[in-house]
Amino acid sequence: MQRRPLLRRLDPSSIVVFRALQLGDMLCAVPALRALRSAAPRAHIALVGLPWAQQFADRFSGYIDEFIPFPGHPLLPEQPVQHEALARFYTSLCAREFGLALQMHGSGDVTNDIVSGFGAKALAGYCRGAALIRDRTVLLPYPETGAEPERLLRLVEELGAQPAGLHLEFPLSPGDEEELDASGLAKNLQDKSYFCIHPGARQRDKCWPPRQFAEVGDRLAAEFGLTPVLTGSASEADLTAEVAAHMHHKPVNAAAPISIGAMAVLMRKAKLLLCNDTGVSHIAAGLKLKSVVVFSKADIARWAPLDRHSHRCIWDPDAQRAAVVLQHARALLSGTAPSRQRSVGMWPYW
Repeated sequence: MQRRPLLRRLDPSSIVVFRALQLGDMLCAVPALRALRSAAPRAHIALVGLPWAQQFADRFSGYIDEFIPFPGHPLLPEQPVQHEALARFYTSLCAREFGLALQMHGSGDVTNDIVSGFGAKALAGYCRGAALIRDRTVLLPYPETGAEPERLLRLVEELGAQPAGLHLEFPLSPGDEEELDASGLAKNLQDKSYFCIHPGARQRDKCWPPRQFAEVGDRLAAEFGLTPVLTGSASEADLTAEVAAHMHHKPVNAAAPISIGAMAVLMRKAKLLLCNDTGVSHIAAGLKLKSVVVFSKADIARWAPLDRHSHRCIWDPDAQRAAVVLQHARALLSGTAPSRQRSVGMWPYW
C-alpha cells in the first residue's frame, strides 16, 4: 500500500522551516510557503533564517507566524557564526518539539544535519542520492534542474500540499508608502512616467558595468520620453553616481538609506526595471513590473523569473551585449513580441 503524504499523515500543529538565505532566495520560496500554509492552515509556522529576514517574515505574515534568527554554521557562508548563541538556539528549539522540521535550504549536504538538530518530531527536505523515506523522515532526491520556485514547490507538493500557484509576491504596506513619501525621492515622479535602473548587487562582481547601464538608460529616455530613476541602497550610491556621471539625460538618483519596502513602492509605479541578477529582479516579478535582467555568473535557468515574456533575461558575462539589452527593453516598453526565441521553458533566455 502506498504511504500517505507526510503532511496528511501527521497534520502537524507546528512546523519549523529552515531557509537562511538572502532576499532573492527567500522570495523564490514564497510559492512553497503559500502552498504549505494552504496545506496546514491551523499550524503554527516558524521560519529560521538569517537575522535580516525578520522583515521578510513580517511582510509575509499570512504564511509565517514567527521568525527565529539563525546563529550560523561554519559550513554556511551567509553569515559569521555566533558561537555564544548556538547552545541556546538549539536547546530552545528542541524544547518546543515542533511537529515537523522542513529543510528548504538546498540539497541538504550541510543543512539536513542542522535541521535534524531542531528536535522536531518529523523531518523533511531534499538530499543527495537516493530518497530516504521512513515513518517520520522524508528526504527526497535534490532536483538538479528547474527554476528555484519550482524546486521548492515540488518539495511541499511531495509532502502532500496542493500547489497554490508559482507566482511571486511582494506585499506593500502603508508604512512603505509613508516612508517613500517622507523621503521626498518620488515627489516629482508621476506614475508610469519613469523607468528604474538598479546597477548594484550584493556581490559587486555580478554587476554589469555602469557605462552600459548609462548607455541603455540614455537611449530609453530619449526614445520613450521617460525619466531614468537610479535605485539602490545607500551603500550602492557610488554605483548610481557613476551611472549618472555617464548619462546625458539627467536621472533621479534614488539610492538612499530607505528600506526595501519603500524602494519597492518606487519601483511599483515605474514602467520598467533594468537590473543585474539580484534580489530586486524577484521583487519586480512580485510587483508584476516588467524587467530586463542581466546575468553574468549565476545559473540563469535556476534564477531567472518564470514569466519570460515580462522579464527578459540576458546572458552577458563579458558586458558586450548592450544592444540586446536595449532591444528587449524597447520591446517591453512598446509591447512588442520578442524578435527571436528558442524553446527553453515558456520563453527563451537571450
